[in-house]
Amino acid sequence: MDKKEKKIPESERITERAWYVVHTFSGFEKKVKATLDSKIAAQGLEDKIFNVIVPMRAESEFKDGRRRVVQKKVFPGYVLVDMIVNNNTWYVVRNTQGVTGFVGSEKDPIPLSEEEAKRILTELVDGRATDNTLGFKVNDNVRIIDGIFENRLAVVKTIDAAKQRLKVLVEDMPVDLDVSQVEKI
Repeated sequence: MDKKEKKIPESERITERAWYVVHTFSGFEKKVKATLDSKIAAQGLEDKIFNVIVPMRAESEFKDGRRRVVQKKVFPGYVLVDMIVNNNTWYVVRNTQGVTGFVGSEKDPIPLSEEEAKRILTELVDGRATDNTLGFKVNDNVRIIDGIFENRLAVVKTIDAAKQRLKVLVEDMPVDLDVSQVEKI
C-alpha cells in the first residue's frame, strides 16, 4: 500500500445496500418500524435506509364458531431493514427504542444473502404474506360439514382467500361455499 493511501477503518466503511435482520423486544416489532420510519424521514436518511418491514402472514382461525383471518408475525421479535450500513445508519437503527441489536456481531451486522432475501421477500407484498393461508389448495379433497350438501365429499376447484370462499365440485356439480362449511380430509 502506498503511504499516501489511507486505509478506511472498518467502522467507517460503507457497505453495499442489503437486507439486515434487526432483533427487537418481543411485541415491539410494529413500534420499532414506526419509530424507524419517523427517524428516517426526520433525519433525511431515505437514501441510506430504504425500507423497514415487519413480515406478517394472514392466517385463518376459528373464533365463536366463525372462521376469520388474522395477521400473525412471520418472525416474532425481528424486523427486516433494507439499508446501507455506515456509522450513522448503524447508530440510528441500533439506538431505536425496542431494538436489541442486529443479527451478526455487535459492530458488523451480517446481511441476508441475496437468495435468502429473495426467498423471504417473494412471499411478501407490502409486509403481508401472499400465499393461500386458508389451509386449502386446488384439488384438495374436502368434506362438506354444513348446508344442504352436508357429509358429502367434494374437490376444491378455486379459492377466494379475500372472501373466504371455495368453489368445489360435488358429484360434478360446482358449488360455492364458505370455508367454514368444509373440512379437509
